[in-house]
Amino acid sequence: MATRTNTIERNGTVKSSSTLREICARAITKSEWPDKDEFLDVIYWSRQVFGIILGIIWGIFPLKGFLGLVLFAAISCGVVYLYAINFQNVDEDAYGGAWELIKEGFMTSFAGFLVTWIIFYTGLHYESIIASKTVSASS
Repeated sequence: MATRTNTIERNGTVKSSSTLREICARAITKSEWPDKDEFLDVIYWSRQVFGIILGIIWGIFPLKGFLGLVLFAAISCGVVYLYAINFQNVDEDAYGGAWELIKEGFMTSFAGFLVTWIIFYTGLHYESIIASKTVSASS
């Protein structure tokens, strides 16, 4: 179900927004982004999905500690930057600089990543966690 909404700008003009299907199609192809908010929304939601996927991967492969956190931050920021600058060819200055693009949705993605990572790691590796605690407690 594709719906099209209209937004009234501050100056009183009516702006028609794109449908979800159109936005997704532009997100996976090199496209022009006349509405900056749509592109930032694509970055935000893509990053949320990417954070959950990385959380699942980090949970399946028993990554632990600071290494997992640093790898998530580096990969997440690197992928967003490369997507925006190299794939979509957007002008980073039009969005307030590279930092504005990189930090878009980072903290909520980080939260989703942590929850997913903890759930998958604990669910898949619980026995080894308990075994290592009982061995260290008996020593």
